[in-house]
Formats: sequence, structure tokens, C-alpha cells
Amino acid sequence: MLWYKSWLDTRSRFLIGLVLLMLSAGATVVYYPEVMKLMPMASSIDADGALGRRIREGVELSRDYRGYIWAQWARQAMKNLGTVFAILLGTGGLVSQSSGAGALFMLSMPASRNRVLSVRAATGLAELLALAIVPALLIPVLSPGVGQRYALTDAFAHAVCLFSAAAMFFSLAMLLSTLFTDLWRPLLITCGVAVVLALYEGLVRQVAPYGVFRLMSGETYFRTGHLPWMGLLGSAAASAAMLYAASKSLARQDF
Repeated sequence: MLWYKSWLDTRSRFLIGLVLLMLSAGATVVYYPEVMKLMPMASSIDADGALGRRIREGVELSRDYRGYIWAQWARQAMKNLGTVFAILLGTGGLVSQSSGAGALFMLSMPASRNRVLSVRAATGLAELLALAIVPALLIPVLSPGVGQRYALTDAFAHAVCLFSAAAMFFSLAMLLSTLFTDLWRPLLITCGVAVVLALYEGLVRQVAPYGVFRLMSGETYFRTGHLPWMGLLGSAAASAAMLYAASKSLARQDF
């Protein structure tokens, strides 16, 4: 019953996210031939500053299919959509007023609050894992249609990086959802944290070897061929700590 109730609470957000991520992954592959036609024109663009460097970097990366997928999918669409839906999956539920009687029903069931929270977290993380893996697998499946090949190992590696980093935003949203009774404050605060981290990483990109979004895009794996184990372990520890704090916060709530 707990699992089914958690699925009902999150299924619409999960299914919308899955569809959007799959469409984005498919469009990235399908439009590859058209992008290649524009490469000569893009190479002639003469722009100064950060924008110019970004354009030139994108052009150079896109000369290779693997580089194109990373630049257009993993570093942009996958990262942005993954962050948004990780936050949406983690927001609301247990003490949110928007959950109405459903939340009180869950908490009144013959199960401990830790059990209720564990099921809710496990359901959301399973959905987040599906959002990371399923769209990523579309890329090697569709690539032969545009005359290219993309390794399954690369797809899985980027899915692992996305899931690991996005789980931190999911866990933060869950923690905040046990502290506030409304839906919007956890959502807006977590989004605000994500924006601040993105801006910070953009400013110190040249000197900072680590970062949440750098991990999420799988940049280390793309450039070196090795998974960023320290980043993966650190993100897992941070997510576990926030979920533990959420369980303690929920246990203190007076319903």
C-alpha cells in the first residue's frame, strides 16, 4: 500500500519527465545530420569573450559524434531537465498541505514514520534512476539511424553520473519538504540552490576540478574515460545524510 501510494503521488511528474527526456535525447540524435551541415558556417563565427569561447568549444566538440552527444545532450539538455525533475520528484508529499488527507492517511497507517519516508524516498530514487537510464539508452539505439554508433558503456556512465548528482537535489527537496508544510518553499529553495551552484561553477570553471553539475554532465568521464569515483561517493554520502536528516525531521513533527 505504501509503495502504491508513493507511486500515485509522483507518477505524473515522473511520466512527464520521462517523456521530455526521451524526446530530448531522440531529437539530439535525429538532428545530428542537420547540425553537421551547419558546421562550416559555425566555424566561421568570430565572437569574442566567454560566448565566443563557448561557441568555438561547441564546434570543436561536435566534429566528433561522441563529442556532439556530450556537448548537446549530457552537458545541456540532460543536465537541465534532470535537475528540474529530480527537484519535482523530491518536493511535497509527507507534510505538504497540498497533499491534503493523503499525507495524513499515509502517516496514520500501521508503519513507522521512518518506513513511510523510506518508501517515499526509494520510490522517488527509483523513478529518478529510470529518468537517467531510459533516455540515455535511446542514444545508442537511435544512432545507427543517422549513420553513427554510440557505446552502451558511455550511455550507462553518463546515466550513473546524472543519477548520482541529481539525487542530491532530490534529497534536499525531500528534506525541505519535511520542514515546510507548503509545496512552494521547498521547490523554490532547492531551485535557488541549484541556480547558485550553477553560477558558481560557471565562474570558477577554469580552476575548480569538481562541482555538482560537472559531475552530473559526466565531464570527467567524457574527457578521461574514467568515472569520477570520488564525486560519485561524495554525492552518495551527501544524499544519504540529507535523507537521514529528513527522517529525523519527520519524526519530530506533531500531527
